[in-house]
Amino acid sequence: MANIAKKIKGIVVSDKMDKTIVVSVSRVKTHPIYQKKYTVSKKYQVHDEANSYKTGDVVEISSSKPVSRKKHFVVIGKAK
Repeated sequence: MANIAKKIKGIVVSDKMDKTIVVSVSRVKTHPIYQKKYTVSKKYQVHDEANSYKTGDVVEISSSKPVSRKKHFVVIGKAK
């Protein structure tokens, strides 16, 4: 069985750390009783080896083996 990496699109909200960016990922959920849709966002610390992505870029990230204590994702590239 092959390991399938999870791929997510998000917006870079911070690039102040060295080789690390913070990516905010939003998704839409539906309330189970009232059926109202609302957004939930989560921030991921992502490894960026070349420091090439800046705040506001839309990027695609993929899960990987842990790079550090909080970094479990790697940048694939800019989203299309």
